[in-house]
Formats: sequence, structure tokens, C-alpha cells
Amino acid sequence: MLQPLLADRLAGLPGIAHGFFTRRGGVSQGIYASLNCGPGSGDDAGAVQENRTRVAVHLGAGDLLSVHQVHGTTALAVDGPWPAGGPRPKADALVTATRGLALGVLTADCAPILLAEPRAGVVAAVHAGWRGALAGIVESCLDAMEGLGARRPLIRAAVGPCIGREAYEVGPEFEAEFRTRDAASAGFFVQGSAGARPRFDLSGYAVDRLRRAGIAEAHALGACSFALQDAFFSYRRSRVRGEEDYGRQVSAIVLT
Repeated sequence: MLQPLLADRLAGLPGIAHGFFTRRGGVSQGIYASLNCGPGSGDDAGAVQENRTRVAVHLGAGDLLSVHQVHGTTALAVDGPWPAGGPRPKADALVTATRGLALGVLTADCAPILLAEPRAGVVAAVHAGWRGALAGIVESCLDAMEGLGARRPLIRAAVGPCIGREAYEVGPEFEAEFRTRDAASAGFFVQGSAGARPRFDLSGYAVDRLRRAGIAEAHALGACSFALQDAFFSYRRSRVRGEEDYGRQVSAIVLT
């Protein structure tokens, strides 16, 4: 049974369903157990499709769309499913005003962001890894939503499960790049003892980018994908364990 996490900012909005799905409730086996929704993984393709179908049905959607994520800043406005058998377009955000079309992003430590503007009937899903967040994927998504009639002050946003600050140890060059390109990022790095490597608050930074872009109703769920191994897939945890691959959880939103 699927039991996705729900965001207070989005739950209860009329005509909108969403979910930050965990790794539970699917049919995949082994390191992909059980709700692996990543077609780019090495999992059985039939199992991945069944998992994705379960997510679509849970949301009451006719289709579940996701893209070939590339850690960039492209946001696509869509009004229908991809052509059968064709490649998924390369992008890191999806936006729609079409009912019944669930927009999904796949993560395994990166931050998923779901957004809705209920008055205009526009929803979006964003894949925000550190590269995309720093480069401006949030802002690209908001521009695309406005292109479909959304009003920025009315948009609500939630940042879902991703790697937490305590698990996200980074190098000094990582911090230096952030500080050089975005001085406001400084507050999202912490360093414990002298000589320790810095740790980065990805979800906090994503919320800050949303708020700086004019989204007052933005918050993070706060669940750590690395620490909660029974609930979430994690790329970094898979590397620590020496596993050959990893699953991807999906976060999705739909106009019902």
C-alpha cells in the first residue's frame, strides 16, 4: 500500500493531488525494493513500470510523466504524455495546466520540489540537485508557471525528502563555488570542529531560493533520504555500501 508523505502547504488544495512517495509499496526486489520508479536504473523494466502505474493510480492520474534529468535549468510546459516508445526529453522541471497528467521527479538524495497555483490551475515538479538549485532551476520553473497563467504570489511550494545537512559532507571547493556564485548561500554551510569538512543544507537552500524568488508559502518536509534507509533510496548511501546501483523514489503532483 502506498503511503506518500504530504505537504501541509499543498494538502487539501481543491482539484490537486500530490505525494512525496517513499520506497515502500512496490514490486521491485533486492537493492531496488520496492517502489523504484527510475527507468534509468538497472532494475527490471516491467517492475519499474508497475511501480509507476501504482503511483499514477494512487493520484488518480491518467499518466505519470518524468524527464531525463540532467542537473540543468530547463523547465518544460507539457499538455500530454510523451510519444510512445520515444526518449524522455532532457529537463529538470515539468509544468502543466492539463488535468489528469501527473508530473513526477525522481530523486535519491537530490531535492524534489512540488508547486501549485490553485487559482490558475497550474502545477509543477522540480528536480533540484545542488547544481540545478545553484544555477536557477527554481526560477526557470516559476517563469514557466507564469507562462501558463500562474501568479507568483499565489504559488505554494514544498521541498520533499532529500539528503540532510548532517549527512551531506562536502569539500571546500564546493562551498567556495556556492559563495562565489550566490553570496546568500553562506548561511547554509556549517562546520563542526576545527578542520572538519563543511556540511550543506540542501533543503534549506532550496526553500531560500523559492522565497527569494517571491514564494512566501514554501517549506521543507525535513526527512533525510540518507538516514532513513527503510523509507528512501539514497545515492550517497549506496556508494558508502559499495552497491552497484540504487533506486529512485518519485514525487508527483496532478490536477485532478
